[in-house]
Amino acid sequence: MKLYLLRHAEAEPHAGGTSDEARQLTERGKGRMAQAARGLHRLGVEVDALLTSPLKRALQTAEIVAAEYNNNPAAQTMLELATGVAPAKVVAALASMSDHQEVIVVGHEPQLSAVASLLLTGSSERVSMQLKKGSCVALELPERSERGAGELLWMMTQGQLRKLRRRPS
Repeated sequence: MKLYLLRHAEAEPHAGGTSDEARQLTERGKGRMAQAARGLHRLGVEVDALLTSPLKRALQTAEIVAAEYNNNPAAQTMLELATGVAPAKVVAALASMSDHQEVIVVGHEPQLSAVASLLLTGSSERVSMQLKKGSCVALELPERSERGAGELLWMMTQGQLRKLRRRPS
């Protein structure tokens, strides 16, 4: 399975009256993510499952990605992708997706980086990385997803993905 770990796009700053769960994407974040989603599609990413954190900014990001793929598939909420959930629980939940070929997961930092590290090395702390907003990591996982058995295919910033949208088909 190819697993794409995508951090949500730029969101509103955390303000006193808004809960973290309710923070929405900015207009700029929405526009840039639409361009990055187009870049993912032009890159050849064909998705058969789109999973998202239940937090508003991740849901909105997933909806933008789903729209690029004509909502096929539609985004599905995975509670384990909420902030504060241990990376091992995320990996355990992803095991149920092993019959899929290409899965995009939309979530948050530092969880996504820790999940990538766990899948690549067996430890959620061994690989030091931080996904910027709208960035994506692509991993190849064996049929039986085991910790440390993943292979890093690529890692791109949102800016790099946006540039790919202009690539000729």
